[in-house]
Amino acid sequence: MKLIFASNNQHKIEELKAFCGKEIDIVSLKDADIDIDIPEPHDTLEENASEKSWTIYKITGNDCFSEDTGLEIEALNGEPGVKSARYAGEARSFKDNIEKVLNNLANETNRNARFRAVISLIIEGKETQFEGICNGKIIDTPQGTEGFGYDPIFIPDGSNRSFAEMSIEEKNRFNHRTKAAAKLVTFLQNMKTNSTN
Repeated sequence: MKLIFASNNQHKIEELKAFCGKEIDIVSLKDADIDIDIPEPHDTLEENASEKSWTIYKITGNDCFSEDTGLEIEALNGEPGVKSARYAGEARSFKDNIEKVLNNLANETNRNARFRAVISLIIEGKETQFEGICNGKIIDTPQGTEGFGYDPIFIPDGSNRSFAEMSIEEKNRFNHRTKAAAKLVTFLQNMKTNSTN
């Protein structure tokens, strides 16, 4: 099945292409010749994901999906959450965002955090959402050079390495985004099965 992925984030596109493989033919906005930056004006991941997928569906009329992710830190009452990409300002600087998180956690012993991803899928004008969660901890000093965003300071439960120290394949074993994508793939497989019965 071919789906437009309503994202300009090359890192996310690569992660999901690596995970979904032959199950879904993922078409990026760039490959679909769509050059827009979709706003994320809402207070929840669910609403922002929905905004992005409906925007692309209305433009193209094609089946599509989008994704919104937040890093939710226990000691910061769930921050940065829905503001994760712009936590330190509109420039969306990974480095500045990480710095702000570490400064805010400077005197905290509770380092529990989780990444939460919400995928919004639109097929023939009907929306379905899928959630993926990865629990872990925030470390004091960035480690690793792979990945993007908060990856250098997040170690998922079950590992002693940050996301930024992992290959895409290794990260995808823990990844919140691929957990949501696994539910998406199962949903599409069930749809296909039901349509052939």
